[in-house]
Amino acid sequence: MRYYLIVGEPSGDLHGSKLIEGLKKADSEAQFRFWGGDLMAEAAGCENLVKHYRETSFFGFVNVLMNLRTIGRQMAECKADIAAYNPDVVILIDYPGFNLKIAKWTKKQGIKTFYYIAPKAWAWKEHRVKQLKKYVDSLYIIFPFETAWFGKFGIETTFCGNPLADDIEARRQGMISREEFLRKNNLDNRPIVALVAGSRVNEIRANLPDMVALSKRLPDYQFIVTAVPWLDRTLYESLLQGSDVRYLVEQTQQTLTHSEAAIVTSGTATLETALMGIPEIVLYRIPKLYEVLRPYVLKIPFVSLVNINLQREAVKEIVCHKVDMAAAEEELRAILPGGAKRQKMLDDFKELQNIIGGAGASDRFAEAMVETLSKEK
Repeated sequence: MRYYLIVGEPSGDLHGSKLIEGLKKADSEAQFRFWGGDLMAEAAGCENLVKHYRETSFFGFVNVLMNLRTIGRQMAECKADIAAYNPDVVILIDYPGFNLKIAKWTKKQGIKTFYYIAPKAWAWKEHRVKQLKKYVDSLYIIFPFETAWFGKFGIETTFCGNPLADDIEARRQGMISREEFLRKNNLDNRPIVALVAGSRVNEIRANLPDMVALSKRLPDYQFIVTAVPWLDRTLYESLLQGSDVRYLVEQTQQTLTHSEAAIVTSGTATLETALMGIPEIVLYRIPKLYEVLRPYVLKIPFVSLVNINLQREAVKEIVCHKVDMAAAEEELRAILPGGAKRQKMLDDFKELQNIIGGAGASDRFAEAMVETLSKEK
């Protein structure tokens, strides 16, 4: 069968690549065309990468507004390319601002449409549920609580686990020893605290200074920023001036593996850190207006995927306009070795791992998709 996949950011490229690998196992005649990135191109083993996510990633209201003409042109290009390829199914992966508009169009064209990794309508923009129900044929979710949530709106879902577990398992095979990690990166022998400050310029500028300030309160630890490769390194260097905090590019899981704890912004990184069994606190600075409006805008009591899935505060969330450094230090010390909250958090993470499920999710999702398509042939 012919598959057309659309993603718009690095995480989508990762999950899309794993799904392609699974589809190739489940369908020996699978053919692919896609909007994505290098990982998907490698997995597909072909030249059918239509548009790289580096050309299509526009985040934030102002950024989107400034690029409306480009986004409109890309939308038209995507529709024309789908029509020319005539796929058996279009698989939309996250990226709802773009993908839900494509879903509306594919529905009108009578093209089978699957949505993999549902928009987080349970957190904000609940109106997207109506679009999913109206335009999407099958919805594949990666959090178990979403089954009941989408069910309230009459939407059937398929849950086969979380593809993040596949990535963690795959990278675990190539982990180096702590000694080699320290030597390779010219680090000293102090225990490590990882600083996972985000992947976008604005959130790094907002959160990293507070993380650096907190690091100065614990001189017996070395703090390492998990830098992303697509951002200019001068961004990190300017924010780390005057501190002994280091940054390592594209070594997030290696750094976390050898860390005693982590300070993480909200997002998928909170779940990744927990599934790796690394105690964490969530630290996220928000504008004063957001702090005031948060109870009225956010539909759920938590921001971290750890707490959302466990439905309780297993990790401390410090989400505010001005961080109380003394309180943040207290929370961090409580999850470091010997801390009062460390073992309870590790036990909570084991429960989370059972809820989310183990490796193999991408293959299970692929099998479910192929089975659905085969029944309808």
